[in-house]
Amino acid sequence: MTQQELFYRAAVALGIGMLVGMERERTNAGAKRRSFAGMRTFALFGLLGFLGALVADQMESPWVMVAIVAVLGGLITTAYALCAKTGSVGVTTESSALITTLNGALCYLGQLPLAVAITVVVLGLLSLKPEMHRFAKSITRQDMYATLKFAVISAIVLPILPHEPLGPPPFDVLNPYKVWLMVVFISAISFAGYVLVKAVGPRLGIWLTGLVGGLVSSTAVTVSMAQRSKQRNELGKPLALAVMLAWTVMFARLVVVVGVVNLDLARSLLGPMAAAALVGILYCAYLYRSQRFTSEGEDISFANPFELEPALKFGLLYAVVLLAARAAQMYLGNLGIYLSSVVAGLVETNAIALSMAELNKMAGDPSLPVAAQAVVLAAMANTASKGAIVLANGSSALRRALWPGFLLMLAAGIGVAFVLG
Repeated sequence: MTQQELFYRAAVALGIGMLVGMERERTNAGAKRRSFAGMRTFALFGLLGFLGALVADQMESPWVMVAIVAVLGGLITTAYALCAKTGSVGVTTESSALITTLNGALCYLGQLPLAVAITVVVLGLLSLKPEMHRFAKSITRQDMYATLKFAVISAIVLPILPHEPLGPPPFDVLNPYKVWLMVVFISAISFAGYVLVKAVGPRLGIWLTGLVGGLVSSTAVTVSMAQRSKQRNELGKPLALAVMLAWTVMFARLVVVVGVVNLDLARSLLGPMAAAALVGILYCAYLYRSQRFTSEGEDISFANPFELEPALKFGLLYAVVLLAARAAQMYLGNLGIYLSSVVAGLVETNAIALSMAELNKMAGDPSLPVAAQAVVLAAMANTASKGAIVLANGSSALRRALWPGFLLMLAAGIGVAFVLG
């Protein structure tokens, strides 16, 4: 290791210590409890870890680092005991000190990306304390129970499921392990949006409701906004903005979902999906500017995606769609693929998107262009079904505000997929 590289790593260790110390000083600035360590002390912790790893390496003895951590642990324990006498109990700052010291050691070992990543995580956990406490309070016992059930079944059942086809074509596409793995994957994506809704609160601004709700269920957003428009006809454009945002997020989510299974297919989807999403974004901008913005929120009830019943329903739907698409392709060719995609898309887009990704990856049949067009058809069919929901349940103001963007979005996605694709 050159002197220049050695000094660079020491500087990184010093910097990450200063960042954590700065956050601790900012947080404790107005608090009654005085922290035992601030910006300078945390900077020294980072250097201490760096020097400890350096000396341990030079002496070829890990016990040097062990001794340093032990001494530091004793000092931190003493500081905690003194703070506890004043009624302040908590080991957040103390734990951060130990992590910063070990991060300094990682810097010496050349694990700079890992050290920086850990520092970012630590800063996030320290800075988002109010939001995390609010989120924890919003979690219900039912949420915890549903998540626990799903985690246990996924961790225990998934590894022991058969990892082989169930039979000859078209049943060769049914692999129990892969089917359940897709269930876990889709539930995890939906759960991320569910957590986000819980974190920012149940009552969001109308536009944020659409943006975040689209990660969980764009259909739920559509139904809720359509029902509300009946009560507040004057909010036609703001409610249309939420619906259009939720639909736009769905296109981006589909590309991500497909990309995890089949990156080549995701690349083929970028053009039509980006076209539809771009139309959605531009029309959202029009809706936003054409009427005075309202921050009035909307309560939308989202089920925990880790509930067993919806997870099992999706698994069954995915298996049925996968089998139907395979059979349709075998007996009807590309026409069968297109028909099955439209029918499946009316109900759910993730199942048919994952099916196309899996079928193309397994045998290259259907081809990438056909698979991409099938996914686009499913997405547009799903969008059309949500448009029908607005037509049947929405107010006249919501329908007038939404239909131009709705038609432009369908035309852009289908046009790029079939005309320019």
